Amino acid sequence: MPDLKDDLDRKLISILQANAREPVSAISRRLNVARSTVQERITRLERTGVISGYTAILGDVHAGQQVQAVVMLSVAQQQSKTLVKQLESYPEIRVCYTISGEFDLFLIVEPSRLEELDDILDEIAEIPGVLRSRSSIVLSKKFERQKPITSTNPLSPVL
Repeated sequence: MPDLKDDLDRKLISILQANAREPVSAISRRLNVARSTVQERITRLERTGVISGYTAILGDVHAGQQVQAVVMLSVAQQQSKTLVKQLESYPEIRVCYTISGEFDLFLIVEPSRLEELDDILDEIAEIPGVLRSRSSIVLSKKFERQKPITSTNPLSPVL
């Protein structure tokens, strides 16, 4: 369970999820606490792994005509670890999940061009242990959420 002390931690995390670049002084005013309190809490949350990093989320303007595909793989279980290591070497493979059901792995692939996707799919099919694959090109993004904050998750928003 995350190392959260109280509602102040949850509020702080909620603010940082919305805008991790918000100045500590502005956060302290919003939370009505001392700047040093906010800084100490952020430091503790980072140290304990509750906050594992900060990132820049690229907007659609930067993405331009970027291709995104969902690829599902059925794999030979005895070769699964080696296969995943090989998939990890492709920077275009943004996500790799193990899943239940008809397929074993779920990938999100983001090459810069459609031709590159075709090459990557051909290469993946040749990796020992890949039994079959199914891929779909993403046509558009309707919405995307950050990690959900729910009442069962101690990071629930309380603002």
